[in-house]
Amino acid sequence: MSQQHVVVATDLTPQSIALLEAADGFHVTCVPPKTALVRAALEEATAIITRSDFVLDAPLLEYAPKLRLIARMSAGLTGIDIDCATERGILVMNTPGVSAVSAAEHTLLLMLALNRNLPAVHESLREGWWLFDRGQQVGVQLHGKTIGIIGLGRVGQRVAQLCLALGMTVLAYDPYIGEEVVNELRVQMVSRRELLSASDYVSMHVPATKETIDFFDADMLRQMKPGARFINTAHGGVIKEALLAEALMEGHLGGVALDVWNEEPPFNSPLIGMDKVIHSPHIGDNTAEARQDLSLQVVEQVIDALQHRDYRNVVNMPLLPGISYEQVRPFMQLAESMGALQHILARSPVQRIAIEIIGDDMNGLIKPMTVGILKGLLSPILGESVSYVNAPVRAAERGWQITQAKGIKISEYRNVITCQITLEDGEEISIAGALLDRQKPYILQINDYRIHFEPRGHLLIMGSYDQPGVIGRVGTLMAENGINIASWHTGRAAPGGNTLTVLNFDEALPETVMAALRAQDFIRHVHQLQI
Repeated sequence: MSQQHVVVATDLTPQSIALLEAADGFHVTCVPPKTALVRAALEEATAIITRSDFVLDAPLLEYAPKLRLIARMSAGLTGIDIDCATERGILVMNTPGVSAVSAAEHTLLLMLALNRNLPAVHESLREGWWLFDRGQQVGVQLHGKTIGIIGLGRVGQRVAQLCLALGMTVLAYDPYIGEEVVNELRVQMVSRRELLSASDYVSMHVPATKETIDFFDADMLRQMKPGARFINTAHGGVIKEALLAEALMEGHLGGVALDVWNEEPPFNSPLIGMDKVIHSPHIGDNTAEARQDLSLQVVEQVIDALQHRDYRNVVNMPLLPGISYEQVRPFMQLAESMGALQHILARSPVQRIAIEIIGDDMNGLIKPMTVGILKGLLSPILGESVSYVNAPVRAAERGWQITQAKGIKISEYRNVITCQITLEDGEEISIAGALLDRQKPYILQINDYRIHFEPRGHLLIMGSYDQPGVIGRVGTLMAENGINIASWHTGRAAPGGNTLTVLNFDEALPETVMAALRAQDFIRHVHQLQI
């Protein structure tokens, strides 16, 4: 076996370092996570282990001619140039879900500290002040209260279990979770509006995706029960801190507890130092147990991957032996864009997925293209935690039935992939796509609408009634807002019926423009997404 030179640019536990050093044929070099020192160590490196605060971009990877594996000690992959790594044949892996227990316990800690104003009373006694007027510092108990959990993933489920044990009523909102999980947890799944209006505490546990940036807006804050408390240990982008500060000053919120921030460190946050605010410096996963578990997991993954035993949590591994990723990638990207379009059009959870490929160019590609569709459907829900490797597992966890079946027949194209999803409400959404010159992806048809567009960039999907003046009114609205339409593609099922239009823009439309568009009498539905 060839020598495996592993660079550790983070603080692994001694037990984990010993396990790595004991592996057959492994040489370990530990360096501080400073770019110059890591750059020097990368020259002979086979693998590198880092945390999320270290950037591995294309220029730095140029110093690593022998690198085969990048291992990240977190679920997130920000700062790693995955495209560059993939082109170089470097595997990239993460470690999702390890710190769920620690993050859930930290959520509960923040709630308890907020209820009893713990930092203030602690400081009061340390400064020599005894509370003779106990009414000034009366607290609130958790027992008998209602918590609303937004996002019922690994951490959200742990928080639910802890709160149930304390005698709380647990409401949850997560449109992508399976019924079997809900039944096992004994939580009540409700609408987002019902959760906000009924909860004494609202706790965020959504993944970091494009859809969850600024997810919790001013309108959702107004829907919260007066005096309720807001807790966020998920990710800092979920809400603007200025909105929370304003709600506190107005007296609408009874308290705020945060472990994550819009900017880290949060030097400019209006919440730092405010009354009724508990804050911590992103330490939800910083426990001895989580650190040990995370260290052991990443080391075990690295050893297994370098010894070709297993490729757990590898996010970019080619799926077809004997075929390069460069060859298969355009097909998978087409499939992923189809899944993303179906996700944005779906109005209820997915139940079944039927996929068919037609043509010689597609021979042997059913598995990677299926995985691409699944990733496109799941990425808006799960963010960076879903990959081409684990998309089938995540789909199975949701009970999705996946079959090969006849799809949309389009005779003028020889090589076509079709996908039909069936939703829980019985609605079906079918999409057909193809590659031009085996490189350029195109969508050919959506349901009964023959339409031809490239699924890239900022897209607007608009369902409307087939009536005169639609193009002019949409064009006028965009012109009035200084927005240029890059391309316009319309298909209709029958004259005078309904149409489906896809528009391409240079950037995402502001919400004010989207609201004005939705208000038009010819609009049936409208969505925007970026591919």
